Amino acid sequence: MATDTDSVSVGELARRLDLPISTLHYWERRGLLTPERRGTVRYFDSEQQYRAAVIRVWSDTGRMTLDDIGAVMAGRSATYDWRDTVEARIEAIDRHIEQLLVGRNYLNYVLECTRDNPYRDCTVFRSEITVPTGQRPPRHRSRRSAP
Repeated sequence: MATDTDSVSVGELARRLDLPISTLHYWERRGLLTPERRGTVRYFDSEQQYRAAVIRVWSDTGRMTLDDIGAVMAGRSATYDWRDTVEARIEAIDRHIEQLLVGRNYLNYVLECTRDNPYRDCTVFRSEITVPTGQRPPRHRSRRSAP
């Protein structure tokens, strides 16, 4: 049981984590947080404050879903290893990084373009970016460096 000295109200925790109070309420409804209730006010002991901070970091920097976060926080079980979730998230981040690098390379090329209108006049874009046929997403080659 938390003591009054290490517990903070939901409003104070929201302020410390720069979150709306409704986010902490939502995390509680999802079962990720279990604050102590005193009347109508929720209080978070030091362990719950730490959990909320971890959720914030994993959500923001690891781009993890709340389901993923819950799975990792639950730990390993006989049927599930939390490492699978983390490995899948790392793979997704790596794919995202590659997409961002491709995007950055294209934008660098646009900056280097001497044409008045790179969209209209750039033959390199015309040769690399095609309109897909059927239901497939657009495909483009990864540009490691701008021409």
